[in-house]
Amino acid sequence: MSATTTPIGHATSAPQPAPSHEAQIWDRVDSQIQWYGRNARRSKRNYMRIKLVQIVAAAFIPVLAAASLPSWVLGGLGAGVVVLESVQQLFQFHSNWTQYRTTAEALKHEKFLAQAQAGHYATASNPLALLAERTEGLVSQEHAAWSSEQQQQQPSAQKG
Repeated sequence: MSATTTPIGHATSAPQPAPSHEAQIWDRVDSQIQWYGRNARRSKRNYMRIKLVQIVAAAFIPVLAAASLPSWVLGGLGAGVVVLESVQQLFQFHSNWTQYRTTAEALKHEKFLAQAQAGHYATASNPLALLAERTEGLVSQEHAAWSSEQQQQQPSAQKG
């Protein structure tokens, strides 16, 4: 921290400068890329885990039926497969994975073009403002798609 001297000779601390407007825009782009990337990975892991358990459980049903196990065991495995599919549909891991990955990659694309001053950024009068607009446009688009999907999933009785 640097010190300055007041007219009467007392030392004061100089105020720390606020992050620049440019730094805030780049931070926003980076934080959105990280958020969408992290959530895409999490959704993919959840989706793959559920599908793997479903496949294994479904494959065991005929094997266990041939072994003459009690019907409640087979019914339990079948019910487990249905529950796992219901959880996947409820939380939409597959569609979230693909939507989040698509948004993360589009944001990376915009960041790269802006850094290289290529594409739309090559001729823009204010490339940084254009980056902010395009970043927020992508985030808004993804949010609108997510909101629409959530509304479509609500039961008819809850829509009113």
